[in-house]
Parts: sequence; C-alpha cells; structure tokens
Amino acid sequence: MKTQLQKRNLYDIDAPNRSTGIINGKSSNVLNWDDVRFSWAYPMYKNMLANFWIPNEINMANDLRQWSELSDKEQDTFKKIIGLLAFLDSIQTDYSGKVADYLTDSSLTALMQVLSFQEVVHNQSYSYVLSSLVDKQEQDAIFEYWKHDEVLLERNAFIAEGYRDFVEEESVESFLKSIVYDVVLEGLFFYAGFAFFYNLARNQKMVSTSTMINYINRDEQIHVNLFQHIFKEVLAENPDYNTGELLQFVTDTFKEAADLEIKWGRYIIGDDFEGLSMQEVEDYIKFMANKRCKELGAEKPFEGYAKNPLKWIKAYQDVNSGKSDFFEQKSRQYTKVHYQDNGFDDL
Repeated sequence: MKTQLQKRNLYDIDAPNRSTGIINGKSSNVLNWDDVRFSWAYPMYKNMLANFWIPNEINMANDLRQWSELSDKEQDTFKKIIGLLAFLDSIQTDYSGKVADYLTDSSLTALMQVLSFQEVVHNQSYSYVLSSLVDKQEQDAIFEYWKHDEVLLERNAFIAEGYRDFVEEESVESFLKSIVYDVVLEGLFFYAGFAFFYNLARNQKMVSTSTMINYINRDEQIHVNLFQHIFKEVLAENPDYNTGELLQFVTDTFKEAADLEIKWGRYIIGDDFEGLSMQEVEDYIKFMANKRCKELGAEKPFEGYAKNPLKWIKAYQDVNSGKSDFFEQKSRQYTKVHYQDNGFDDL
C-alpha cells in the first residue's frame, strides 16, 4: 500500500523546531538556521543568495545590434529555445511550490521558496531578452510555441505528466518519481539549448543573452543539487522505497529523456552551426544523462560516455564563488552586475 504524503502544518506548538523527518515528520515550522536537521541546507541557502541577479542589470544593446546579422536558422533556433525554456521554468515555479507543501523541514521549505523565486527571475529574463530583440507581437508568438510545435509538445508532456502524477496522487512514491522528472528538467532538458547559446558566445554573438543563460545554468545546477539531496534523504529515512525497481525507473526515465533531448537537439541544431557538431551534442546529452543517474544512485543508461565531449563547456561543473569563467578562464566572483559597467568580461 502506498504511503500518502501529509501536508506540513502552518505551525505546531507541540513539535520541535528541528524537524523529525524530511517528509511526514513533525516540526513547529519555525525556522532557526542554527537548529536544522540537515547540515548542507544553510550553505546551500547562502550559495543561492550569493548568486542573486536580475535580468535588467545586463545590457542588451550589443545583442540588439547583432540580432539582424544572425542567419534565419540562428534566429529560428534562438526563438524556439527561448520558447522551451519559458514553458519549463513556468511549470517548475508551480511544481516547486507544491513540493514545499510536503517538506516537513522548514529549512528545506525555505530553500524551495528561494528556488521558486529564481525560476520567476528566469522567466523574466526570457521576456527581457525577447523584448530587447523583437516586437511584442512576435514575443507573444514565441511564448505560444509550446502549444503548437510537435517536438516541443512531446518533450514538455514528458515532464508535465510526471509532475501531474505527483499532484494527483500525493504519495511518497509519486513524490520520489517527480523528483526524477525534476532532475531531468533542470539537469538534462536545458542542455542542448544551453550548448547553442554558449556556441554563439564562442563566436562573439549574442554574448549578453549567453551571460543570462550562464546565470540560469548556474542556478539550475544548485536546484539539481537540492533535489538530489532531497531524493537521497527521503530514501535514507524511508528505506522501504529504496528499491531496485525505483532505481531502474531512474535509469529508464533518463534513457527516454535523453532520447527526447537528442531528438530536440537534431531539430533545433542539426549540423547547421559552426563549432557545434550534432554528434558531439548527442554524446554530451548521453554523458549528462549518465552523470545525473550516478548522482541519484542509479545505473547509467548508456554504456561509456564517461567524459564530457564538449570540452569547451565548463558550465556543468560545480558552481562555487570565484570559479573560472568558462569562456575567458578569468577568476570571478558571482555577484550582480550593474548596467553602468556591464560587459561579458566583467561578470
């Protein structure tokens, strides 16, 4: 029989501040960062705060000048990827709020609220980019792509249905499976699109947009790390769910997700862009699928693919303050930038 999830109480005067469990536990719901259950929660919170940024601080003037110089294929791919990202981050905002309702631990609820806010900022960035480049009518049309494009519909439905099962069933099993779909969304489904934007920047095109994509990529890596922690903590506290069947579900889900991402990559990228081989992108997607499965404790879906084939992409690495910029290899702190001194070399 499936164990149902219990929603967290608004407050509980008879429960301790430090939660008794990650889900279905007891907690007063009062957050004291010096008395939390998980030692990794506060460092992650500080990291998320240190990464704060807003789209309007990035100057889009150079990208606007370059927009008309892009090929029709570059413009079309650019717009389709933005349309994809807008959909995925929109449902992610809603999903993360629903997850928070079932996390007993108040520190994890706080992290989920910060995550939701960051997803809203990501969506703002897509509107900001498009409003800088195209008129309102075309911007509105791009935000409608996900409703009509068959390839987009297929891959978006894959995530949406996984989330819907959790929303409708509200069991521990559906909760765990929804986290797998979350890691697919934030840790795999963006990566062909990210590679396109980074390749543009390698060729000194649309660098401001790629800067925002890097910020989004950086946030998403932390989100993946958060959900991986939650997945493992739930299994540690509920060992009956730590089964070969669940881990096989992780592997099978990432296999199917990688196939969908490769199909999407062929659709938007193909072999049309200098410096970005579709074979390398395909290998990169399989590498990322293997990496994510390993991080969740499951078997990898693809034999081999142990090394990143896109050596020039460093954005998948751990995100720490002061890490090297993956274009310029220039040490930097991840702090917000101001429009007065904005520039890709000054992040």
